[in-house]
Amino acid sequence: MRIFGVSSLEIKTVKIETPKNANAILGMAHFIKTVEDIYEAMVSSVPNVKFGLAFCESSGDCLIRVEGTDEELKRAAAENMLKLGCGHSFLIFMRDAYPINVLNAIKSIPEVCTIYAATANPLKVIVAEDEQGRGILGVIDGFKPKGVEDEKGIEWRKSILRKLGYKR
Repeated sequence: MRIFGVSSLEIKTVKIETPKNANAILGMAHFIKTVEDIYEAMVSSVPNVKFGLAFCESSGDCLIRVEGTDEELKRAAAENMLKLGCGHSFLIFMRDAYPINVLNAIKSIPEVCTIYAATANPLKVIVAEDEQGRGILGVIDGFKPKGVEDEKGIEWRKSILRKLGYKR
């Protein structure tokens, strides 16, 4: 099938295998410097954070660049990015911290273009592939809604946010 001059375009989903008790951040950036800048943002935001980062370089050697403070999380990030294979995308797995603790620092890195997901939920990435390579179209983060919260749900939400220290 020919779509806008593309001779062949395949759309698929790639399941991200998140390590147990970890959160994931999936994003897009544009420069090899991203790996070191994200490393610095992570360790500056949360002392003693455990994380692994993998970045798909999309020019030059086209390698998966890997950094982090935890070997298991680094390995898992690299393995998942080999499956995903979308140029200039990055994946962070983290423990002992939550995305809310690091997202602003990561988003402020000049070469970071987009954050697709920051989650502990099951994560699938919708990927388009043609003869040149692959790109991220979007994500499936968690599950679809089962309904609308009631008064008891509102009370629980407000209570948990205060218990966790995110609201007063």
